[in-house]
Amino acid sequence: MNKILEHKHIIIRAEVSEPITKRNKAIKFLNRIIKAIDMKAMYGPTATYCKMPGNRGVTAFAIIETSHIALHIWDEVNPALVQLDVYSCSDFEPKKVLDILQELKPTKIEHKYLDREKGFKEL
Repeated sequence: MNKILEHKHIIIRAEVSEPITKRNKAIKFLNRIIKAIDMKAMYGPTATYCKMPGNRGVTAFAIIETSHIALHIWDEVNPALVQLDVYSCSDFEPKKVLDILQELKPTKIEHKYLDREKGFKEL
């Protein structure tokens, strides 16, 4: 039986007091998200650290069976800035992603959860 595609997308912008600054910690962070939302990694997660002044921080991504997860953390600013994007063709619980983000001690979180099946309907 074929699975019905869902096209769910959460976009998160957060200011955090305990940013990830190491690539191995970013990889573990994304693995926790993948497991929490019951997805399967197809490639990665992988991560790197950018040392360019003004753009310093960790970038990580994973290709999941149903699409992707991308993470960017700028740690030069205080509070640090996190941009996190989870897109899946399967339904997932956005609260689980937001719960894992609590590990970074957010001081502010903004997010949109979208149904992209036929447009950009906010859920």
